[in-house]
This record gives sequence, C-alpha cells and structure tokens, in this order.
Amino acid sequence: MATLTVPQSVPSPSEDCEQLRKAFAGWGTNEALIISILAHRNAAQRKAIQETYQQAYGEDLLKALDKELSSDFERIVLLWTLVPAERDAFLANEATKMLTKSNWVIMEIGCGRSSHDLFLVRQAYHARFKRSLEEDVAYHTSGDFRKLLVPLVSAFRYEGPEVNMPLARKEAKILHEKICEKAYSDDEVIRIITTRSKPQLNATLNHYNNEFGNAINKDLKANPEDEFLKLLRAAIKCLTCPEKYFEKVLRLAINKVGTDEWALTRVVATRAEVDMQRIKEEYHRRNSVPLDRAIAGDTSGDYEKILLALIGHGNA
Repeated sequence: MATLTVPQSVPSPSEDCEQLRKAFAGWGTNEALIISILAHRNAAQRKAIQETYQQAYGEDLLKALDKELSSDFERIVLLWTLVPAERDAFLANEATKMLTKSNWVIMEIGCGRSSHDLFLVRQAYHARFKRSLEEDVAYHTSGDFRKLLVPLVSAFRYEGPEVNMPLARKEAKILHEKICEKAYSDDEVIRIITTRSKPQLNATLNHYNNEFGNAINKDLKANPEDEFLKLLRAAIKCLTCPEKYFEKVLRLAINKVGTDEWALTRVVATRAEVDMQRIKEEYHRRNSVPLDRAIAGDTSGDYEKILLALIGHGNA
C-alpha cells in the first residue's frame, strides 16, 4: 500500500537532527543528506525530529528548511515533513485563498481521508488558524460547490464493512431519478454522497450500474464542461476508487505542457504513506509506463530525487 521505505535500524531523533544541522552548515546545503533522512522517516519519526530539533537548537525545523531550500524541492520537503493532519490543514487553508483557490483540493481532503484522519485535520485546522475548516470552506465557496464541499469536509462516515443492500437499492433509485431530472445538486444526492460509508456507497453505485445500465459517472457527463458536475464525478471516484482518482491527477500533472508540480507534489506527499503502491500499479496499467520513469522524464534535480524516494524507487 504505502511506498515510504524506512530503514530497519533508524537513528535516534537527536542523531537525525545533528545530521540535518550539518546539512544546513557552511555555504551550500547538502540536499542529498536531507533527502536521505526525511524521505525515509514515517510521520511519527518526522514529528519526533521536529520536536527534538526545536528543543536542541531553539529553532523550528520547518523555518530552517524554508531558509535553506527553494522552489518545488522546498515545497515537497516542507509538506512531507509535516504530520498528515497538519499538512492537510495547510493545504485546505491554501485552497481557500484567492491566488491558490482550489475546490478540487478541498474535495480531495474530504473524500480521500478516513473519518478519523479527517477529524484530525479539522482539529489541526482549529489549532493553526483559530477558525473551523467548515466555516472557511463555507465562506470561500458558494452555490452548489458550497452545498457539496461543506458536508464533505464535515463528514464522519461509518468506517465498518457492513452494507445494507435494501438501502443501496433504494438510494440507487433515488440517485437515478434525480440525475434523470438533472437535479444534480438535489439535497438527496448530496446527502447520499456526503454521508454514506464508502462500502455502502460502493454497493449503491454497483446497484445503480446493474439496474440502470450505466455507471453513475457516465450519467453525470450530460454536460462535460459543467464545473460542478466535474467536481461531483471526481468526488465519487475519489470516495470509491481512490487509486483511479489519484492516477488521473498524476497523469494530467505529468502530461501537461509544463508539468503541474503542485498537483504532483500534493499527490506524492499525501499518498506515500497511504496507498501509493496501488496508485503506481494503476498508473502503469493505464499508461503502460512505470510512474518512476514518468516522473524521471518530467522532473529533474533534487525535486526528482525526493519524488522517486517517496514512491519507493530503489535508488533514491
């Protein structure tokens, strides 16, 4: 599932901090040393390194990294060093800002995290920004987008495997009726997509496909240029087949004229400890090219090296 590789024998946080301090010393920064440490430590280990660095040197590690690094390499190192909930809180806040506004990033956080992880994101958001994630998303969105995104980031879905098949059949019928009426943002559609457990939603959508002859996302393509429908289809895919959703984000980021480094950075940083192995397999299946080769062909330098390290490429 995860592609992060951690050595069998990990140095103590104090030793890692000493090495990072050495990487910052002198005229040039030793980026390879930074990668060899931070790109091979899990979230708990990175948190311990941050705490130890602050205690030992009286300086925030993230601020030290910010001073030493630049460009796309700096962004991925800073995002990766954060623990997942703090990283998502930062990304969500950034996605509400005028110049970096992104309904897609907010949707991704609402759909691509477990209930517990999303709860931790909301707590981290409170602590860092002194506001709730829900109020910021509500304030910075409007119309149908607000109607979908606020409940997505507020959700605490049931995480168990149980499925109610009669309910799945009933709600598949409701979805089909509303889509036929082109009532795409109807309260019932929003309720089903934003509250049902992922196994229950999968059962509902499987029944939809079997009963009505089309996958729901095909029926939601009535107007391919409609931005709300694009977001709704993406939310459904991210909830039910996250590896397919993230594969597409990577494919579009890499295949663009001029790589979309922000999307590439975000997916690698947020999925390396979750399901990047599945995403890699899906990427290879869909594109007939391994993801590491695609990244190596589209990026360079230290940025390329840390991306390859995080997706588990052997030499990085």
